Amino acid sequence: DCGLVLSDPTHIHQIVMNICTNAYHAMEQSGGKLSVTLKEVELTAEHLKDPTMTPGLYVCLIIADNGPGMEQVVIDRIFDPYFTTKEEGKGTGLGLAVVHGIVKSHGGQIIVYSEPGKGSQFKICLPMIQKHKEPAKAEIDMPIQKGDERILLVDDQDLIAQMEKQMLERLGYQVTARNSSIDALEAFRAQPDKFDLVITDLTMPNMTGDNLARELIKICPDIPVILCTGFSELISKEKAESLGIQKLLMKPVALKDLSTAIREVLNGNKDDKNDN
Repeated sequence: DCGLVLSDPTHIHQIVMNICTNAYHAMEQSGGKLSVTLKEVELTAEHLKDPTMTPGLYVCLIIADNGPGMEQVVIDRIFDPYFTTKEEGKGTGLGLAVVHGIVKSHGGQIIVYSEPGKGSQFKICLPMIQKHKEPAKAEIDMPIQKGDERILLVDDQDLIAQMEKQMLERLGYQVTARNSSIDALEAFRAQPDKFDLVITDLTMPNMTGDNLARELIKICPDIPVILCTGFSELISKEKAESLGIQKLLMKPVALKDLSTAIREVLNGNKDDKNDN
């Protein structure tokens, strides 16, 4: 029985999916127990890691497992971009960095407790909003745009890809999801006319999203591509445009922003074809 936080559901899904996926991988060989708890707590100044945070009521999401646990040297680097303890090809090391960015952008904090042989616990605290506060009317009234086009969705994290697939399908789109850029390229090469749009993550094993876009455009120069990334320093808007990518979106992407970008790209692509 908790209060509310002000957040796009997509962001909360990303937090839960990334941490639960890591817990699953940690316990994949030996098995174990994963628990997810939500509770309302009052944090004082001494509980807050960041001095810019405000003491008060927070909603705390606690995700714990009884897997192998982590050494302190791993915990110290766990939120660094590209840091990973997974086997090559099983992850990019960006998942928890994105989670950390989401939590910080919401004015919250994330704390990790772990010891070798004793499992791991992630405690995510987000500020609770007062019940009398409501989103701005403009946000409530602005509809999420829908469509029925065919989308090729590419993300190396399978749970994230499936979550995004379900969200896009609820908007009416026909979605083919791939968690390998190589598999996505082969699927597109086999049937390029089957897709109206490609949405791909940037940082993936074996072939990055920008290189995937380059190969897709070689096959079909008119295919519109939306590229998503959690780190602005990895690629600029100008570089993306030079590759033929129509939109560069920064993660985490709210569903409303993604739906708007999809319509802008697809509608613009149709207008270009009509002009020709």
